Amino acid sequence: MPTVTVDKADLFELLGKQYTTEEFEELCFDFGIELDEDTTNDVQPGERPEYKIDIPANRYDMLCIEGIAQSLNEFLGRKELPNYKLSSSPKYSLTVDQSTESIRPYAAGAILRNITFTERSYQSFISLQDKLHSNLCRNRTLVAIGTHDLDKLEGPFQYKALPKKDIDFIPLNQNQSVTGENFVDFYSKDKNLGKFLHIIEGSDNYPVILDNQNRIASLPPIINSERSKITLDTKNVFIELTATDKTKVEIVVNQLVAMFSRYTSEPFTIEPIEIISKHNDQSRITPNLKPRIINAEIDYINNYLGLKLSGEEISKLLLKMSLVAKVSSNDSNLLEVQIPITRPDILHQADVMEDAAISYGYNNLPKTRITSNTTKGASPLPINKVSDIIRNAAAQSGWSEVLPLTLCSHDENFRFLNQTDDSKAVQLANPKTQEYQVVRTSLIPGILKTIRENRKHSLPIKVFEAGDVVFKDLSLERRAFNQRNWGAIYAGKTSGFEHAQGLLGKIMQTLRTPWLENPKNSNEKGYWIEEDPENKTYFPGRGAKIFYRHRNGEEAKVVGSIGVLHPTVLSNFEIPYAASAVEINAEIFL
Repeated sequence: MPTVTVDKADLFELLGKQYTTEEFEELCFDFGIELDEDTTNDVQPGERPEYKIDIPANRYDMLCIEGIAQSLNEFLGRKELPNYKLSSSPKYSLTVDQSTESIRPYAAGAILRNITFTERSYQSFISLQDKLHSNLCRNRTLVAIGTHDLDKLEGPFQYKALPKKDIDFIPLNQNQSVTGENFVDFYSKDKNLGKFLHIIEGSDNYPVILDNQNRIASLPPIINSERSKITLDTKNVFIELTATDKTKVEIVVNQLVAMFSRYTSEPFTIEPIEIISKHNDQSRITPNLKPRIINAEIDYINNYLGLKLSGEEISKLLLKMSLVAKVSSNDSNLLEVQIPITRPDILHQADVMEDAAISYGYNNLPKTRITSNTTKGASPLPINKVSDIIRNAAAQSGWSEVLPLTLCSHDENFRFLNQTDDSKAVQLANPKTQEYQVVRTSLIPGILKTIRENRKHSLPIKVFEAGDVVFKDLSLERRAFNQRNWGAIYAGKTSGFEHAQGLLGKIMQTLRTPWLENPKNSNEKGYWIEEDPENKTYFPGRGAKIFYRHRNGEEAKVVGSIGVLHPTVLSNFEIPYAASAVEINAEIFL
């Protein structure tokens, strides 16, 4: 949860009331945020008392004092939702050149006209940009924000990717010119900006925002120019954003203008920018202030909250949470909910239900007995019963259970196992690190990593896991499905193939699945193995498929694999021993 530091006196002034720490803490609890610290007793002479407030990570509108005060005032019924509007048709344009396609292809912009900053509102403006950069913008990799004094530039503007040799400008807070060719070296030791250089340093061209005189206003996502520097005297603010994600850039520009358009001569009025991007059909007017509409069922809200409220009563509750709702003219059980630009976190009727609960008050919700009795009605899922049987059988055979992470790197899931990407793995769109790029499709990488970290233990190392793997399936509503697998690896001075096969036999025996000596001459229930020369994870000639027939007369299916792991696989995982592995789909026993 982000922690936002606000001036205590300024917040009380915006709320129109003085609170004790206990009273404000209770208000925060009711609203769903948390007062982390009150610095009143620790301030030094000349300092002002502050509140440090923990904000939910998805409430981007509350990352500054303006947003916190606005939301709490609406919750308390002291202020109405602002009417955000565009001042007129765009007077300025930002043309996106096709050269940016491979670097940061999207852009957005807006102008705050006739704005009046104070020292603290200016600092709040800068602080919000920093928090958005580190939160929603993923340290500028997804979105980068640039804010400029419009009066120091000349529109229209251009967004291009220029060769390094063509870049020459004075960066913000510098007094000397920096060229594109020495830009990375110049900022490599900068503690604040150096950590963002990796975003562009591998590119031959750098993205730049140019004004009508071809003067560089910024080099995103790193720094603005000194020429367009904003000060307390700035009256017209030009906001430009570049991004690799269109949805995120729209959210970010909306948060900025929603929070600080209150300081313009005509509050909550924003001057739009025309984005011209014909090469990728992204030409449009930004920001888009039109509220989104989603539907929420009245019965759904009442059933989950244990209430019997009318649509009008729920609408009044939602208004306290910045949501304008009305009963649909076509369906009396349906609420049409307007989602303002400040609430991109509302994605489903479940989010609407949650806001209705917060507004009603969690402590005011009726206490009801759960519909099922846990001592009689509850029972484990069948697959969990099967997993427990397998786990107990493996543990009783002297093997140790491990619990690796479900996420792994793309290399670990494929290349390290001598496999190619079969497009069945669910990949994370924005992985935090390279170690967590995909959801595993096999238990083997996780078990091997566990052995690697414990390779100094006495041999042999015999470990197993019963856990989920995930496969992509675009025909399903959620586009993927879980599958419970069981896998085990024996690592020692010799391959120990007989140990892996012996453990498999123990598992099959426990689940009353016989070994078939002559499967081709039999249609009985059972299992057998056949050599698999195609599976490169195993040593040539020592890898096999596991076949299983669930019932007499049914067609047999391949349910897993077993074999001696290839030396390359073991080397990839830095394991200096021989090892054999077995993995099966545990759901075959259901």
